[in-house]
Amino acid sequence: MLRPRKPASPFRYFNSSPEVIRLVVMMYVRFPLSLRNVEDLLFERGIDICHETVRMWWHRFGPLFAGDIRSQRVSRMRGFRQWRWHLDEMYVKLNGEMVYLWRAVDQEGEILESYITRTRDKAAALTFMKKALKRHGSPEKITTDGLRSYRAAMTALGNAGKQEIGRWANNRVENSHLSFRRRERAMLRFRRMRTLQKFASVHANVHNHFNQERHLVDRQTYKDRRSAALAEWNSLMA
Repeated sequence: MLRPRKPASPFRYFNSSPEVIRLVVMMYVRFPLSLRNVEDLLFERGIDICHETVRMWWHRFGPLFAGDIRSQRVSRMRGFRQWRWHLDEMYVKLNGEMVYLWRAVDQEGEILESYITRTRDKAAALTFMKKALKRHGSPEKITTDGLRSYRAAMTALGNAGKQEIGRWANNRVENSHLSFRRRERAMLRFRRMRTLQKFASVHANVHNHFNQERHLVDRQTYKDRRSAALAEWNSLMA
């Protein structure tokens, strides 16, 4: 009887250990650091790598780690009935051109989906919402701002009855933009649409993983959750 083959390790062609690669990707994506900042911080720890290695590792392993985190969260939250989404779009400058980053955030502030478009019309909103609904299922309520593209897209999907519009009701997703803005400034903005889409998706999942909302819990609870999140990160793609 043939035994099932174990999946090949994604780290098998690299001389560095998986622990170092995970540390490098976490530092660059999670914190507002440049490639050379990460290089200098690691050198102080006795790890000598080039900043171009940092770039290669986050391009190679960032989507893998983010996909592993996302799949675990989707399987946990699918079927949750009292799920409320908040949708919003923000401007991002790309080589002097303004593009739109669409974000879907749940009631706990976790970023569900990120999608880049050059327009914010009905077609863009419809594509974004189809992508989010296909991956995460249908929520109970969807809170948006007054952009008419949302109403048109939700009518086409048959979800118009779930939409809610309020003056301050969408603050949850507005606050979720802050971490991305800090990261955008550290990277001196973006140059290509593909890179922006990749980084927005990876950054959202890494931010979700380490965001413990420390202002809502006591110190000991925060320390326990932080240790659990770090241990889970170190076991990714093991």
